[in-house]
Amino acid sequence: MPELPTLPDPQAFYTQVWNIVARIPRGKVASYGQIAKMLRPPAGVDETTYTEFGALWVSNAVAASPNEIPWQRVVNSKGQITERDGVEAKRHQLMLYDEGVPFNPRGRIDMRKYGWDGK
Repeated sequence: MPELPTLPDPQAFYTQVWNIVARIPRGKVASYGQIAKMLRPPAGVDETTYTEFGALWVSNAVAASPNEIPWQRVVNSKGQITERDGVEAKRHQLMLYDEGVPFNPRGRIDMRKYGWDGK
């Protein structure tokens, strides 16, 4: 996999991501890629690069989110929790379960039922 390019203004991008994540209602989830598609490529980033790396940049923004941002409502496109340093998958799963979001035996969320439509 190619090296992740640096965002020209990470804080501005992160703030945009956090504003979207803050809108995800309790009991719903969104994917990193879905959130990336809701944003325009940052200034200085071409469309091709953004298409390739946008979801990863969103993932980094979610990982760096302030405590009041409901970061637990963001999962990967398969409806699974993506493990990260410092965040335990079980804790993430329990937080979603407490919001009424179940996981199937394969550890996936039914994105058709629990996926947020962005509205």
